[in-house]
Amino acid sequence: MDKTAANQMWGGRFSAGPDAIMEAINASISFDKRLAPQDIAGSRAHAAMLAATGIITREDAAEIDRGLQQVLAEIEAGAFTFSTALEDIHMNVENRLREIIGAPAGRLHTARSRNDQVALDFRLWVREQCDAAIAGLEALMRAFLVQAEAGADWVMPGFTHLQTAQPVTWGHHMLAYVEMFARDKSRFQDARARMNECPLGAAALAGTSFPIDRHMVASALGFDRPTANSLDTTADRDFALEFLSAASICAMHLSRFAEELVIWSSAQFRFVRMSDRFSTGSSIMPQKRNPDAAELLRAKLGRILGATVALFTVMKGLPLTYSKDMQEDKEQVFDAADNLLLGLAAMEGMVSDLTANRVALEAAASSGFSTATDLADWLVRELNLPFRDAHHVTGSLVKLAEDKGCDLPDLSLEEMQNVHGEITQAVYSVLGVQNSVASRTSYGGTAPANVRAQIARWKEVLG
Repeated sequence: MDKTAANQMWGGRFSAGPDAIMEAINASISFDKRLAPQDIAGSRAHAAMLAATGIITREDAAEIDRGLQQVLAEIEAGAFTFSTALEDIHMNVENRLREIIGAPAGRLHTARSRNDQVALDFRLWVREQCDAAIAGLEALMRAFLVQAEAGADWVMPGFTHLQTAQPVTWGHHMLAYVEMFARDKSRFQDARARMNECPLGAAALAGTSFPIDRHMVASALGFDRPTANSLDTTADRDFALEFLSAASICAMHLSRFAEELVIWSSAQFRFVRMSDRFSTGSSIMPQKRNPDAAELLRAKLGRILGATVALFTVMKGLPLTYSKDMQEDKEQVFDAADNLLLGLAAMEGMVSDLTANRVALEAAASSGFSTATDLADWLVRELNLPFRDAHHVTGSLVKLAEDKGCDLPDLSLEEMQNVHGEITQAVYSVLGVQNSVASRTSYGGTAPANVRAQIARWKEVLG
């Protein structure tokens, strides 16, 4: 078969036939080059350990360390030329190291493999993303706390089925997201703690016959301990899956509040005003203020959840230990982490710049018979009615008010007594939305006093 026929068989995208296609599918340098700092940090720790255990000379280790620092400086300065022919970040760094220091560079790979090397690099990188996510979540939680404190006693409607249910406070609603993002933070913290074991020293899959000190390397790189099973070590990507799982839940929470911002900023609600920094105009409708940042953030879950499913799919059928499939573990994790951290920063900005419309919130809280449950509770508490009977009486009063086109507090005492003769003037004390929220004093309830206590607790937690 001639070259032209081969190209047609393999596809028109490539000009050099099967060799070019294999190089393109095999190389990972286009994306794993972002692991350069982690790769070099791991190599420096490995070289120091090799010298400390007498596996290589201290002179060679010093040269290796000097050369690695130069390689890192070149990469950080943008002066490093990455080669697809060298496949990945490990070989690119090692090749440049050899150019700089010569023969001692060949000793660096003693007692390790690219299998445990990439497991180390990737784990170090994901660990850093956990730290960044935790910091981003703490900043976002503080932004919600500022909103909660400003509106601790502002009344707004609470919803079920997106229908007005009962009055709550703005502060209580903001604190709901503090709780959500606190759980997200704990998930990243838990994942970080589990992944904080050092893979280096597992070698290709079976460990090494050299007298290495894995605890020394683990300590130098900030790990709690080395991993305990070399087979599991080279095959493991649970740490990335845990990160993606936590990221997916976090992105879902971001998406939920983004949805509320889209709804609340509409002309039909007018609950909030988004700042100009996070809104856009229309090319044809001059009156529009589009919550584009919230909408884009709402969509980020699709990318992050998609990355999670992709990595689960890569890993689901792999026998122990390493398979080349696992080269497909990084791009989606990189993308998910980038988008999660961007989303956290964008949401912090939106929440910090958000202006709530207290008047519109309170007006909406008073609509839709939102104090009907308070009326039913009063009938139980004051008239000793069984709750189901109180529910029926309240339903009748709601229908009466609906027929009259008014709210419950607008019904006269006589009209109420026509439905149930024992109702007294005292019932009006529970029908106002302010009275309603103030009465919800059970732990975790929406009463302003509760809200302020929770704000104080979270301020102490966050420091």
